[in-house]
Amino acid sequence: MLHQDTQQPSVDPQQRASAVTPEISVIIPTYCEADNLPLLVPQIDRALGELSSKVEIIVVDDNSPDETVMVCERLASDFPVRLHVRKKERGLSSAVIAGMRLAKGKLLLVMDADLSHPPEKIPELVAALNDPNIQFVIGSRYVTGGGTDEDWGFLRYLNSKIATWLARPLTSAKDPMAGFFAIRKLTFDQALQQLNPVGYKIGLELIVKGNCRNIAEVPIQFHDRMHGESKLSFREQINYVRHLKRLYEYRFRNWAYLAQFLSVGATGMVVDLLTYAALLLYLPTGWARALAIWVAMSWNFLLNRKLTFSYASKDAVLRRYFSFCGSCAVGAVINWIVSVSLASIFPATTAHKLLAASIGIIAGTGFNFVLCRYVVFQDKNPSRDSPEHAVRASEKDESPADDG
Repeated sequence: MLHQDTQQPSVDPQQRASAVTPEISVIIPTYCEADNLPLLVPQIDRALGELSSKVEIIVVDDNSPDETVMVCERLASDFPVRLHVRKKERGLSSAVIAGMRLAKGKLLLVMDADLSHPPEKIPELVAALNDPNIQFVIGSRYVTGGGTDEDWGFLRYLNSKIATWLARPLTSAKDPMAGFFAIRKLTFDQALQQLNPVGYKIGLELIVKGNCRNIAEVPIQFHDRMHGESKLSFREQINYVRHLKRLYEYRFRNWAYLAQFLSVGATGMVVDLLTYAALLLYLPTGWARALAIWVAMSWNFLLNRKLTFSYASKDAVLRRYFSFCGSCAVGAVINWIVSVSLASIFPATTAHKLLAASIGIIAGTGFNFVLCRYVVFQDKNPSRDSPEHAVRASEKDESPADDG
């Protein structure tokens, strides 16, 4: 009998009477994969060979409207399949986390249900974790010997490579986007309370939050799904960008906030100049300049509130807006004081007033950033800045996805 929403494994008592606590847990997130599971599960069992008696297969389903439940019931009579149906949560990342929490094995292996990941490579991924120095193993498309189907398409390949490039500062892995990976349960447990993914790239989340520096990559041939439709959408691509933002802030802390702050400032300069040029057509110079500065300042506030310091995006707008304007004024004063003082005191800057002005801009911007980070957009949950802080989320904004 198949058990749903329970941590008890489904085991055929006649075939597996001598079964012991599994050593390997294979986690498969699903949504409408009833056609693929009958093909995938037997392949997993064959690939593991003698190890199959030490394996559990956990299917985490997002309440699919197809026949996933009935398929798993049939599979459970011959294979160690456990089904966990989620009625409220959605999304691949949270499904994987749910499966890992239920897992009893010491080694956890995650793969898609759509037959894009080759089950015959599972033993190699598991074997790689026998090295105590290896923390994470990837079934990789982008190492020597790996690849994708020829009909994958240039745009799809380019999209994958750009996503990988954007993650490069977070990990040296060549294929951190892969959804086919293995990790020790101990490493997962240590990272669990810090997991807060958005989208479907849970492997990258685990690499960063699990502090996995030593990563092995096993070459695989990635295939297009056999049945069903891909869940990869434009929304999931936007979620990936949001996910990267969170991971950069987690790994690099204030440097990540500063980079975003400066990027917003650069767009504000463009807004300032364009607005100034337009207003000069209708207003005197003084008024045009003042209004352009105000428009740019308002622009910077809105973007910083929504993007850079998004943790404060739901707080009172007007109070933070006036505080932001005040911080900009303070930053401008600091800029002026540093620029003028350097130009009049030090010989090197006296002869090079633009150098003094540049230093003043840097000082004013730095001071403004500190005010924004810790006063204007003060984090009401300051322990968020600590990697030890528990920030696990339920991912209510995710849609089902299982392509990676």
